[in-house]
Amino acid sequence: MSNISIRAATPTDVSRILELITALAIYEKEPDAVIATEHDLHTALFADSARVHAVLCDIDDTNVGFALYFYNFSTWRGKHGIFLEDLFVEPEHRGKGAGLALLKHLAQKAVVEGCERFEWNVLDWNTPSIQFYESVGAVAMSEWIGYRLSGEALTDFASR
Repeated sequence: MSNISIRAATPTDVSRILELITALAIYEKEPDAVIATEHDLHTALFADSARVHAVLCDIDDTNVGFALYFYNFSTWRGKHGIFLEDLFVEPEHRGKGAGLALLKHLAQKAVVEGCERFEWNVLDWNTPSIQFYESVGAVAMSEWIGYRLSGEALTDFASR
């Protein structure tokens, strides 16, 4: 039986986290989309003003995946929630409980910290992940449509 453990990321994990982010981008069919650097991640995760957090999943002594999250807020509930930005387990380690352990760790964190919600997005073609999330009781929020301003559109709008 494998020993699965979840641990908070440390500054020495930054290069590994970037490797996992790149692997996730490849899995999500966006191999050239990652422009983040180790410096960017180090600043985001470990600066005094850090607003993003990461946990890593190890099986025995091997890191197999990570989750990156931040806190959001529900105005209707008047409570914080946790938003899971990314969860990734290397393909050769899937089915061993790593993804479940990462999700459960964050769900427990949300409960302990009095968060009202634990939310994330999944690509509509990612059937294995959708089935996995639904197997733990997650419900698709299909009535909501996500919007994004980024790059030139964000800059243009902000300067109006």
